[in-house]
Amino acid sequence: MQQEPSFEKFAAEAERLRRDVFGFDKYRGDQQRAIETALAGRDCVVLMPTGGGKSLCYQIPSLVRDGVGLIISPLIALMQDQVRALKELGIAAEFLNSSLTPARQREVINELRAGNIALLYIAPERLVQTETQIMLRGLSVSMIAIDEAHCVSQWGHDFRQDYLSLDQLATIFPGVPRMALTATATPLMREDIAARLALDSPEFFVSNFDRPNIRYMVQAKTDARRQLLSFLGNHRNEAGIIYCLARKNTESIAEWLRVQGFDALPYHAGLSAETRTEHQRRFVNEDAVIIVATIAFGMGIDKPDVRFVAHMDLPKSIESYYQETGRAGRDGEPADAWMVYGLQDVVRLRQMLDSSEAEEHYKRHEVQKLDALLGWCEVTECRRRPLLRYFGDDLDAACGNCDNCSVPPETWDGTEAARKLLSAVHRTGQYFGAAHIIDVLSGKSTEKVVSRNHDELSVFGIGRDIDVQTWRSVVRQLIVKDYLKADPARYGALVLTEQCRPLLRGEVGLQLRKDSRQPALRKKPVPKKGEVSQSDRELWEALRACRQRLAKDHDVPPYVIFHDATLMQMMEFRPIDADGMLGISGVGPTKFDRYGHEFLEVIRNA
Repeated sequence: MQQEPSFEKFAAEAERLRRDVFGFDKYRGDQQRAIETALAGRDCVVLMPTGGGKSLCYQIPSLVRDGVGLIISPLIALMQDQVRALKELGIAAEFLNSSLTPARQREVINELRAGNIALLYIAPERLVQTETQIMLRGLSVSMIAIDEAHCVSQWGHDFRQDYLSLDQLATIFPGVPRMALTATATPLMREDIAARLALDSPEFFVSNFDRPNIRYMVQAKTDARRQLLSFLGNHRNEAGIIYCLARKNTESIAEWLRVQGFDALPYHAGLSAETRTEHQRRFVNEDAVIIVATIAFGMGIDKPDVRFVAHMDLPKSIESYYQETGRAGRDGEPADAWMVYGLQDVVRLRQMLDSSEAEEHYKRHEVQKLDALLGWCEVTECRRRPLLRYFGDDLDAACGNCDNCSVPPETWDGTEAARKLLSAVHRTGQYFGAAHIIDVLSGKSTEKVVSRNHDELSVFGIGRDIDVQTWRSVVRQLIVKDYLKADPARYGALVLTEQCRPLLRGEVGLQLRKDSRQPALRKKPVPKKGEVSQSDRELWEALRACRQRLAKDHDVPPYVIFHDATLMQMMEFRPIDADGMLGISGVGPTKFDRYGHEFLEVIRNA
C-alpha cells in the first residue's frame, strides 16, 4: 500500500499551488484553516460570503491529496465556469451533468478511469445514481466538496430533495474528508447541514458575513420604474442584475430599459434554453449588460464586476436577499444593493405561503423569515448591523455605508393615524383591502364606498389630512408590526390581530418611519480606489482590450484572464519585465506564462 505523504509535504505543495498556479500571494480569512483541515483528512463546514474565496478551500486539497476531487454542485453554469477557469490554469478538470452528450459523458468517464482528471464537478442527482456510484467506487477519491450546502437544510432558502441522499457519501467513501460550503446559513441551518450530511465531528469555519463594499438601500415602492431609473443614473455603462417576482415583468422592464439607453436583457425559466444561454453568455462576457431576471438567474455566476443588484419586489427571506445581493461587488470594489417594496409585495408573499401545500411547521418558519425581512426593511438604525445579527454576526459600530447611515430616517407619532385606520378596518367589517379602507379614511365617495354605505360611517373622511402614500405606509408598517394581517381567504382583506387592542384602547403609542421620497444614492465618483485618471485612461482601455481579445481566443469570460483589480495594479505599477509582472496580485507563474508577455507588450507600448 502506497504511503501517504507527510502533512509537511502537503502544506508545501498547497503553498506552491496557491502562489504559482492560482496566483494569490496570501490566503484570505479562514481559507488556510479549511484547507489544512481537509488535508488532515477531517470533515468541515465552511461559511464564507459570496466572493470570499470558497472554491480555493476545496480546489487546493483536492489537488494535493491523491486521487480525484469530487465537487457536488446543483449549478450547471457554475460547473462550466469553474472548469473553464481551471483548464486555463492548466488543471485537469471536467464536469458530469445533463448538458453533456452521451458520447462526451463516456469520454469523461474513460478519462476518470485512466486517472487523467484531478477535479470532477458533478450534480447531486447524478452522484446518487447506482451506476455513477459503481464507477466512482473504482476510483481513488481525494476529497468531496458539497457546494451550496444550504440546499440540504429544510430551513434553507433553496432546499433541494436531491441533497438529502448525500449522507450516503460517508458510507460510500469511508475515510474521505468532506467539506460542506455555503454563503448563507443561520446557526440553526449550520447544525442542520452537518447532521443531514452525516459529517463526522466537523470543524466549523464561519467567516465574517459583512460585505463592507456593498451599500444597502431600501425604498417604499411608489413609482417603481421612475425610482429604478433614478437609481440607475449612477450606474450607466455598468453590469448589474435586476430581480422581479413575475416573469412578464422581467421582459417588460428589460424592453423599457433598452428604450432608456441601457443594454438590458430578460432571463426567466419561460424563455427557451438557447435564449437563456445567449443572455447569460453576454452578461458574463461583456462589460455593461444588465440582466432583468427572476431568481432563476445568478446562482453559479462568478462575474466579479457586477456593480449593482436591484430588487423590484420583496424576496422571501433575509437569506434570499443576502444571497442575491451578494452577487454584487465580488471584486471588492464599491457596489449597490437597492430595493423597492410595497404593501402588495407583503400581501402577495403571505398569500403564497398561506395557500401552499407545505407542512404547517414549515409554513410557520417561512412566515417568520418573511417577517424578519419585513422588519429589516423598516428599521431606522444602520441596516448592516441587524442584517449581520440575523446570521449570528456582530458589527461594533454603524457601517456608514447604507441609506439609514447616510440619511437617518425621520419618524413620526403615528398613534392617532394607526387608531383611525384600525377603526376603519373594524367598522367596515374586516372584509376589504387597503385601497378601499384608504378611500373611506380619505372621504372619497367611490362607487364601492357609496354602494356599501361606508360614506355614512363615523370614520368616513377622518383621514383627509394624510395623503394616500402615507396611508399606504401606515398600513404596511401596521402589518409588519403585527397589528394587522392580510387574509388570503378574503383576497387580501385587512384583518385586526389581538395585538392591536392596547393600541386601539390608547394604552400604547406608536412611532412610525417616514418614507423617503428619494433614494439616498452613492455620490459619484463611486470608487476611492480603482479610479482611472485621465492620464491613465489610454493604458487602462488598452489593457482591457488585450484581456477581451485573449478571453475571446481562449473562449472564457474576461475575468478568468485577470480581474479588474489586477489590471488596475498593472496600470498603477507598469511592470516592464517578468519579475515586475509576477509582483502583481493575481499574476502567478502559470498565468504569466499564458498571458503575461502580451500584457507586458501593451504596457511597454503605452
